[in-house]
Amino acid sequence: MTTSKVLVVDDEDDIRGLISDILGDEGYDVTVAANAKEARAAREEQKFDLVLLDIWMPDTDGITLLREWSEVDEMTCPVVIMSGHGTVDTAVEATRLGAYDFVEKPLSIAKLLRTVEGALQSAGNQGNKTRSMLPALLTPVGRSVLMQQLRDKVQKYARHDASVLISGEPGTGRGAFARYMHAVGSRADESLISITAASLTSGSVETQLLGSEQDGEIIAGAFERAGSGTLVIDELGDLNKSGQRILMGVLEDGRFTRVGGSEPIRMKARIVATVAADFGNRIAAGTLRRDLVAHLQVLSFKVPPLRDYSEDVPELLNYYVDKLVDAEGLTFRRFSVAAQNRLRNYPWPDNVRELKNLVRRLLLGGKDDDISLAEVEAEISDAAVTDEPLVKQDLLALPLREAREQFERAYLQQQLALCDGKVGQLAKRVGMERTHLYRKLRALGVDFKSVSADD
Repeated sequence: MTTSKVLVVDDEDDIRGLISDILGDEGYDVTVAANAKEARAAREEQKFDLVLLDIWMPDTDGITLLREWSEVDEMTCPVVIMSGHGTVDTAVEATRLGAYDFVEKPLSIAKLLRTVEGALQSAGNQGNKTRSMLPALLTPVGRSVLMQQLRDKVQKYARHDASVLISGEPGTGRGAFARYMHAVGSRADESLISITAASLTSGSVETQLLGSEQDGEIIAGAFERAGSGTLVIDELGDLNKSGQRILMGVLEDGRFTRVGGSEPIRMKARIVATVAADFGNRIAAGTLRRDLVAHLQVLSFKVPPLRDYSEDVPELLNYYVDKLVDAEGLTFRRFSVAAQNRLRNYPWPDNVRELKNLVRRLLLGGKDDDISLAEVEAEISDAAVTDEPLVKQDLLALPLREAREQFERAYLQQQLALCDGKVGQLAKRVGMERTHLYRKLRALGVDFKSVSADD
C-alpha cells in the first residue's frame, strides 16, 4: 500500500511539529512548510495526497494561496483549512475554492485524524467534498449539558423536512440555530434565504414573498429564491396580517402564484420561523394567528437564555474574542479569571447578543493585554436595568442590603401573584408567620390589595 503524502502549511513551529509527529506516528509521509513560499516550493518538488493549510500566515494568507491554486487548476488533492474560530465568510470562500474541511485550533488529535482519513478517502470523489466545513463554523458554542442536548435535537430535526418554530428571548441566537440546522441537514447544498418579518410592509409583503411578473419580466420572491433550500422568517410575531395570511395559504396549499402571474409554482423550500418566547401572549391578543403557529410548529424547540447555561460563558467570551479579532481586526485581549467569574454570575438580560457587544467594547476600549474585573464592572454597571424580572437582575452589582431588599421585594411580589393576592396563602407558601409577613410587605412597599375572607 502506498504511503499517503501530506503537506502541512503553518507559520507556528509548535503546530507544525505537533501535526508532523502525530501524522508520522500514523504512518503518513509528512512535509512541512512555514509559509506560502515554502508551500509553493514543496508542491513543485512533489505531488501530495493532502494539504493541511493554515489561514493566518504572515506572507500570504491561506485563502489567497488556495485561490491561487484554484485559478491555475492546481487543486489536485484535498485541502483542509486550519484556524482558530473562523468566520462564516471565510468558510464560504474556502468552500467555493474547493476546500474539503475545516479543523479548529487548538487541535483535537481525534478530530484531526478523522478529518485526514476522510479527506484522503474522498480524493477523486468530488461529490463528497466541501460538506463539513460550514457546519463546523456554524456550530453553536457551549459544552454544557443543556447546549449539547439542544444541538443533538437540532441535528435530528435537520434530517426532516417539516416546518420548524424556534422560540426564545431576543438575543439568544435563534437565527444562528436556524442556520446551523440548514447547514447540517439534507438541504445544506441548497439556498438559505432569511427575511426579517418587520421589513415586510403591507404594501410590499406580497411581492417580497410571492414575487411578481409583468410584461415578461419576472422578479422572484422569497419563496422562489429559497428553491429547495430553507426559508427563515425571523421574528414571526412582527409579520403583519397580510403576510400571515399569505404564509398560511402557501403552507396549506403547498403552492404560490407570483403577483401578476397565473401559473402556480410548487413550494419546495422548508420553512423555519423564529418567534419570541412569549408568543402565546400575541396569540391571545389576536396579533398572531393560532392556526399559522400550529402549521409552523410541526417541529419546535426553544433556545434557552444565556443565564440558564452560564457555565459556557468563559468559552463564549474566548470564542467572540477570537472571532472579532479575526473578522474586525480588533486588538487581542484575554479575560482575567476574575472577570470571567464575574460574567458567569451576570444575568445577561439581552443574552448572547449582549455578550458579543460587551466583548467588542472591551477589545476596543482597553490597552492592557488582560481584561480586568474593574473594566467589566464598569461596563455592566452602565447597562444595569432595574425593571427587569428578578432572574435578569444583576444583584451582584448591588451592596448586600440593597440586593437583599430587591430580592425579597421581587420574590414576594411574584409569590403574591401566584397566590392571587391572598396574604394568608402567601404566608403558608413562603413559610412565614402572618403578622411578620404583613410588616415585611409594608416595609418593602409591596401592594397587597386583595385579601381573602380566610385571612
